[in-house]
Amino acid sequence: MKQYIRKYFYGDYGEGRNGAADISTGQAKQEWPLWEVFIRSRQGLDHKHVGSLHAADAQMAIENARDVYTRRMEGVSIWVVESKHIHASNPDEAESFYDPANDKVYRHPTFYDLPDAVKHM
Repeated sequence: MKQYIRKYFYGDYGEGRNGAADISTGQAKQEWPLWEVFIRSRQGLDHKHVGSLHAADAQMAIENARDVYTRRMEGVSIWVVESKHIHASNPDEAESFYDPANDKVYRHPTFYDLPDAVKHM
């Protein structure tokens, strides 16, 4: 019976980094952290979330994000953020979370008359 040997490349299980692999089983001893990737396109001024990837550290995450998400040279800047550092509100609680803003009519400029010269407001 033939046995197949898997080669490990940069970006696979380890190479002596945080998530070094057990070559005999092919399993990672410790899984690399998850990173969220944001790319700024050539046409835009803001960074947009494009996906996630696993990497051992920030530098590896940036390099892997470049290879995976900007293959056609569409990006000018890459941000990576470890997922554990992102905190978000719960969408199920959106009504009560944003409710206090409805009390403050001065935040909603619906009672102002805009001149005709102002077209994009």
